[in-house]
Amino acid sequence: MADEHNDPGQRTGPFREKLIRRKQEWAAQGRLLTGRTARPETERLPPGQREVKTWPVLDLGAQPNIDLKLWRLTIDGLVENPLTLDWQKFADLPHSDATSDIHCVTAWSRYDNRWRGVLVSDLLALVRSKPEARFVLFQSYDTYTTNLPLAEFAVPDALLATHWEGEPLTVEHGGPLRVVVPQLYFWKSAKWVKKITFVAEDQPGFWEVRGYHNHGDPWEEERYSE
Repeated sequence: MADEHNDPGQRTGPFREKLIRRKQEWAAQGRLLTGRTARPETERLPPGQREVKTWPVLDLGAQPNIDLKLWRLTIDGLVENPLTLDWQKFADLPHSDATSDIHCVTAWSRYDNRWRGVLVSDLLALVRSKPEARFVLFQSYDTYTTNLPLAEFAVPDALLATHWEGEPLTVEHGGPLRVVVPQLYFWKSAKWVKKITFVAEDQPGFWEVRGYHNHGDPWEEERYSE
């Protein structure tokens, strides 16, 4: 069913490939690196970042066409209770509010974003990860992938967001559902998420195999792989 949610023409093409090459070049050049580190306890703005008031739209020129009647979120892998949720079943889960900052690897940060969605802590209580699960993999409706240590996914203010600033997430910002893991660079917070898999061994995702850091801590300025 997944292919019904995607426009196949959005997966490839000259514009998309040009943007991918450009970002790989940034990684190879170490673009934007300052060589500084900081701690969130002492500096709200990570090294090399600038505060913005808007929310810039960053993608590869490909936004999937998702029909909520066909939308599904699958949670599988090393969990006791694997699930596949349609939109109504997801909406029936407990929803919470959270406020956090965004730090994009392209050097902008936006403070005090108000989110609504399902807290990761509530999701974990529902699916019950197995003891051997140490990492989480995300797959999106545009075929994007990324990876996280389970410990980073399980922080108190991480959530699967459906709303931003009181309004449903627009498609350009990852709607209808995106991951929000605010302590890492925002490419780790996958847009248009459709599958969450709990695994024992790490598996680098789309940008991680193209020169970007496997972890992505903004205060350590983990923009690119060494």
